[in-house]
Amino acid sequence: MTKQADFTPEEWTQVLEGPPSAGVLVITASRGGTFRETFSMGKAYAEARQQHGQSELLDEIVAAKPKTDHTRYHSPEELKEHALQHIRDAVALLQAKATPQELGDYRGFVLGLAERVAEAHSEHGQEVSGPERSAIGEIEGALGSGGEPSSSPAG
Repeated sequence: MTKQADFTPEEWTQVLEGPPSAGVLVITASRGGTFRETFSMGKAYAEARQQHGQSELLDEIVAAKPKTDHTRYHSPEELKEHALQHIRDAVALLQAKATPQELGDYRGFVLGLAERVAEAHSEHGQEVSGPERSAIGEIEGALGSGGEPSSSPAG
């Protein structure tokens, strides 16, 4: 089992940045619903904490409060570029240090969180808007193969 102790502090920060980066990417994809979508991201973490014990690595990830600083970016494009890079960096670290199951759980959590955030606010009669669906597709690409949700909770 992979644990936080298997990572340097900088690496662990990268792993922790992946899920909230995906959430922020979806939140900023469309206007409106920011409060509901942000609340939904926090709720995904809370529900994942209730599933404690299924994955030690995921337990340690969701035990940390989701944090992301989108104010440091000067444009939505820059935020998107950095969010996707955070996700790719986290996946690369997990590919090197975690088990395939743990990597799959992480991918499933990140994707489930992104989908949950997108579904938190209907826009123009659609549960998930076109820009949100596009953002989820880009998140799937950043997660690499196996980005489908696993049994890990988030959605």
